[in-house]
Amino acid sequence: MDLQLKNKKALVTGSTAGIGYSIALQLAKEGAEVFVNGRTDQRVDKAVAQIKTESGNDKVSGVVADFTSQESINKLISELPQIDILVNNVAIFEPKAFADITDADWLRFYEINVLSGIRMARAYFGKMLENGWGRIIFISSESAIQIPEEMIHYGMTKTAQLAVARGLAELTRGTQVTVNSVLPGPTLSEGVGGFIENLAKDQSKTTDEVEADFFKTVRPTSIIQRFLSTDEVANIVTYLASPLASGTNGAAVRVEGGLLKGMV
Repeated sequence: MDLQLKNKKALVTGSTAGIGYSIALQLAKEGAEVFVNGRTDQRVDKAVAQIKTESGNDKVSGVVADFTSQESINKLISELPQIDILVNNVAIFEPKAFADITDADWLRFYEINVLSGIRMARAYFGKMLENGWGRIIFISSESAIQIPEEMIHYGMTKTAQLAVARGLAELTRGTQVTVNSVLPGPTLSEGVGGFIENLAKDQSKTTDEVEADFFKTVRPTSIIQRFLSTDEVANIVTYLASPLASGTNGAAVRVEGGLLKGMV
């Protein structure tokens, strides 16, 4: 299927690894001009080279930005004044007991996971409306609806993303600009993979045993009973970024393996 993404300009924040990398790769494979983002030149350059090789698309560039820094964000926007597709993927997560989450933790999670997307959308949303076409996608999480007791601060930020995305979508009425959220379930990204490997070592188990235990005890409502691959998430995002998804706006699209039991 041709997703009609050739020559569309796409920026994927936090895309040197994990879900973000897979999204950038999928967009590149569809012929989009892709801008890869990370915090260091080394990681960005490596990801750009890999995506060019894997996709056969030379229209892949890198933009370095640290989303804890307003100055760094402003620099990114000045380097890339106009895009067609914005995927707000950059985020942090950290299991932590509620009593141990400090004010600084709450603010740090909010700034990176929520405010980064707000700042980026503010920079590009108006231009998309002026140009008559655009896509903004927030990579949220099933944790936005089923708040994890071990990461309440993370869940809060993912819920906030849904509110921002829906509010922005209301401002697109009658246009060809759409704003949606995607809710992945537990995904075997770089960070999660390392976490699982460390648990396996600590518990003298295989990673398969740790994965099985996780879905039996921590996420028992999952229907697929396994971690999603980053490609499975990227497939949905790439479609939503395309002109073919013109009828989907203001939606929170699930790709969480049936973990959430609600019908809507």
